[in-house]
Amino acid sequence: MTQSEDGSNWKKGYLHVYTGDGKGKTTAAFGLALRAAGAGYRVYIAQFVKGMWYSELAALERLSDAIEIKQCGRECFITREPEAADIEVARAGLDEAAAAMASGKFKLVILDEANIATYYKLFSVDELLEKIAARAEGTEVVVTGRKAEPKLIEAADLVTEMREVKHYYQQGVVARTGIEK
Repeated sequence: MTQSEDGSNWKKGYLHVYTGDGKGKTTAAFGLALRAAGAGYRVYIAQFVKGMWYSELAALERLSDAIEIKQCGRECFITREPEAADIEVARAGLDEAAAAMASGKFKLVILDEANIATYYKLFSVDELLEKIAARAEGTEVVVTGRKAEPKLIEAADLVTEMREVKHYYQQGVVARTGIEK
């Protein structure tokens, strides 16, 4: 295996897609962010659709030198149709994420819930793929969320599908701070 200038074997940046109806897509992506930060790399995370407070935001404040996070949503609209303001915030977030991907400043860029953003037509999968294709050489990109478009899956180098086998939501357990939010 060949070494890159920084001494790692990280020459090419790959495209990961974490999708499916099971729990753990964002959690897996954030675990990768911690791993990259621990190796001394800078990480950029854009959270689409999400505009609420989540426990990971508090944790990442402590790692702000290594991991930069930007929420690109207003509130959870998945129980209603997105409004023009939801589309505007998501598109602005995609533009900021595109700048982060192209900058060469971040070794890893996570586009959390970008699959949901394309599903709800906040931006198209073609726009998403165009921004990803314009990334700096060596920038790894992770796209998370249910309902990944076939075109994105085809373009990806790695696809992981989280499949729900059993979930305690079915027993009435609501999202818990520190586990689901």
